[in-house]
Amino acid sequence: MTDAIRVRPPAVAGTFYPADPAELERLLDASIADAVTPPTDAPEPTALVVPHAGYVYSGPIAASAYLRLGSRRARIRRVVLLGPSHHALVPGMALSGADVWRTPLGDVAVDTEARDRLLGLPRVDVDDAAHAPEHCLEVQVPFLQRILGDVALVPILVGDATPDEVAAVVESFWADPETLVVVSTDLSHYHAYREAQALDERTAVAIVARRPDDIDRLDACGARPLRGLLRAAADADRTVEQLDLRNSGDTAGDRTRVVGYGAFAVA
Repeated sequence: MTDAIRVRPPAVAGTFYPADPAELERLLDASIADAVTPPTDAPEPTALVVPHAGYVYSGPIAASAYLRLGSRRARIRRVVLLGPSHHALVPGMALSGADVWRTPLGDVAVDTEARDRLLGLPRVDVDDAAHAPEHCLEVQVPFLQRILGDVALVPILVGDATPDEVAAVVESFWADPETLVVVSTDLSHYHAYREAQALDERTAVAIVARRPDDIDRLDACGARPLRGLLRAAADADRTVEQLDLRNSGDTAGDRTRVVGYGAFAVA
């Protein structure tokens, strides 16, 4: 007899995105239709930076990143997801102990072998309590299901981790052409529209220039995983390209207090 499969159920289906599969697919397709179309000669990314708000707000910007995968989609077998912990204090980085993550579109397997390898790195542990209510990684999974199909996940919440510690995780996967790294972060929060634009443009310049020290927690809620990705990109001399930069005043809601969203590709 085998052990029961451990399932991480969706925490924000019905709030951040629809719980009904057909409605969810329609909203994903609408986000893709409103995304920035990539050029045909664009380099294939090894990593993406995507936002994680409700789909009506940030879905088109996230889709701008995922569309950049182009023909590489067919070769991706594993996606390493890194994002901030909004609900729990994480001393380092927290892995998911689940075997599968469930969404309204079905189950996605967790790469348990890759997870076990990461447990050998400093300050990396399993913490299902931190993952249980968290939205930042979950909202990426339906996009991955719609665009990539059958892939395995390595979900990682980044807490009090240094850029070097996060970079070590990223670098442990970059040599594998079948692995995509995704960092989930929104940008500025709750400024007036024009102020948010200026703040996010400044942050975007730092991201493209691979300057992790110029980004703090008020510039991006996922500053820690983002800084680690940029440190890894700088160490490997990989380029970072801005794909999309909008805020909730551009997509849904008013412009008095907006949240910023950016999409970037590392190649």
